[in-house]
Amino acid sequence: MKRYAIDQLKAWQNQSNRKPLILQGARQVGKTWLMKQFAKECFEHSVYINFENNQLLAHLFEKDFDIDRILLELQIATRETITPNTLLLFDEIQEVKRGVTALKYFYELRPEQPIIAAGSLLGIAMHRDDSFPVGKVDFMTLYPLSFCEFAEAMGEELLIKQVKQQNWSIITSHASRLEDLLRKYYYIGGMPEVVNAFVQNTDFVQVRMIQQTILDSYDRDFSKHAPINEVPRIRMVWRSVIGQLAKENKKFIYGFLKKGARAKEFELALSWLQDAGLVYKVHRTKTAKLPLSAYEDFSAFKLYLLDVGLLGALSGVSEQVLLQKNELMSEFKGALTEQYVMQQLRCNRHNIIYYWSQETSQGEIDFLVQQGDCILPVEVKAEDNLQAKSLKWFVENNKGLHGMRFSMSGYREQDWITNYPLYTVEAVL
Repeated sequence: MKRYAIDQLKAWQNQSNRKPLILQGARQVGKTWLMKQFAKECFEHSVYINFENNQLLAHLFEKDFDIDRILLELQIATRETITPNTLLLFDEIQEVKRGVTALKYFYELRPEQPIIAAGSLLGIAMHRDDSFPVGKVDFMTLYPLSFCEFAEAMGEELLIKQVKQQNWSIITSHASRLEDLLRKYYYIGGMPEVVNAFVQNTDFVQVRMIQQTILDSYDRDFSKHAPINEVPRIRMVWRSVIGQLAKENKKFIYGFLKKGARAKEFELALSWLQDAGLVYKVHRTKTAKLPLSAYEDFSAFKLYLLDVGLLGALSGVSEQVLLQKNELMSEFKGALTEQYVMQQLRCNRHNIIYYWSQETSQGEIDFLVQQGDCILPVEVKAEDNLQAKSLKWFVENNKGLHGMRFSMSGYREQDWITNYPLYTVEAVL
């Protein structure tokens, strides 16, 4: 399995002012595998320490931050020699007291020592025992596999190369193959364990079993890590994402959770899920002007899960329904498609993502994407429906913009809009 994020690690390795790197992300997105694979490819020697299951090092940083002592204890515990060229891999860094703080002293006192510290977003965000080393560490966030990563894992490297190069004649010739891969991705998603199991066994039943195990582990995290009085509200928000996205108007509505619900009542639950990396918020912007953040509407947002496969698993939809064109689930297919597009947009860390809607009407642009000084209005269609009234109005009323529509139809360019196949989102944006 290939992860494109390894290129980011290689860029970090070659930085002249390299700092210890915190590799963060939701649980089970593949952080441990990625940093071990990076160590294997790019370093002659590395030492891996998992602080979650290593009791000998549970108090490593509590006495002091004497780097010589710390390195000596690491060598004794691991029976490995550590030199300035040894890559140190600190897994589950949030499980050891003052572990995150220690990274500051490695940077200040032993800057030549390469260190990657991996941890869940939740654990790092909520590790109150540590003073955070602001400005002393680099950050990188890992997400589930993108569609292109998934397709390459399925053995389609050459075809995906053509997608990335936007070779439209080849893409058109193999459209049915790419559509089949996309529908599988909707069901399987990008969680590494799930993808690997499907590549090995092509068993959709096993896919759902693993996805359910992941969902169960997240549910246990709610009870284990969240304030006890917030757990019911966290579960209500978590389970509501399916219904919120299946609505025609996908704006998050608190009243959808329970009658009379208010934002203040659920803001901590929402923040907790965001800190855990389990949901993503996409806020409304009031206008298509730079920078979009200056026109952000903090009261209006759409909420997505971290992975399209987990969204499908949470809904309980079967592979027979999802992998075929089934009119009975047209609204939910739209929810999955929008979730999929958002997930691919997140893979590009340079994308700044919002959506737009009118104050007094149903007009909405699914995503407004800012890339540098360019604003890209994006419309999402689940199948081959090419109607885009809102997008056309928006482009006509915001001079200089060119519409982008992603659907199951092929590539075509018009004066005000370009249609791209859904399986090219990652390549185009």
